[in-house]
Amino acid sequence: MRRNIKIATAVTAGALAIGGVLAVGPVIADPGSGGPVAGQTMSQSMMTDAQHQARHHGGTTDGIRQHDGTCNGAALAEQGTLTAAQKATLASMADEEKLAHDLYTAFAERYDVRVFERIASAETQHLTAVRTLLDRYDVTDPTAGKSAGEFTDPGVQATYDRLLKQGEDSLTGALKAARTVETDDIAALNKALSGLTAPDTRQVYTNLLAASERHLTAFEHWIADE
Repeated sequence: MRRNIKIATAVTAGALAIGGVLAVGPVIADPGSGGPVAGQTMSQSMMTDAQHQARHHGGTTDGIRQHDGTCNGAALAEQGTLTAAQKATLASMADEEKLAHDLYTAFAERYDVRVFERIASAETQHLTAVRTLLDRYDVTDPTAGKSAGEFTDPGVQATYDRLLKQGEDSLTGALKAARTVETDDIAALNKALSGLTAPDTRQVYTNLLAASERHLTAFEHWIADE
């Protein structure tokens, strides 16, 4: 049975882009992506979505599936210095964001559940933010030229394949796989922030962390309702 989800959005001062991650310049998405349409800023689109708050059933406002963040044109913080280990971590962040995007996209195609489509769209913006840092710090992008579900790192590939298989049999399995992704991302981001001084990288990681926490909450709500 199709779930009719309308995702609430809180448009707050100081929020940085979709998923809470910086987006430099105007963000325009294809109308079919769940993002803003041509000629509409991200903030305008989010304000429109905010008028349609409801749960996926019952019409109540508890457990609302919240869309990620807003775009207020905030600038990326100044560049700092990354150690070799921190640069390696930055590259791994690109793999993690691509894994989340590719996995949620696959689940969105398999299940008629809009939460996967919406969060996959957010992960696209997250990967863009990480790639901006990769370019700034002259770090090779491990996701460049890779097709959906394809990864350079054998460990990342094995994780993707395992989670994809977990979600192929049932919606509950897919939601639990997504919960694993967000839980692992939160742990990785908290570890990456320890000892990190580069302002721009801290900014992006902090916003990625906030986004993953929201995503985790959304998936846990879905799991509880199954």
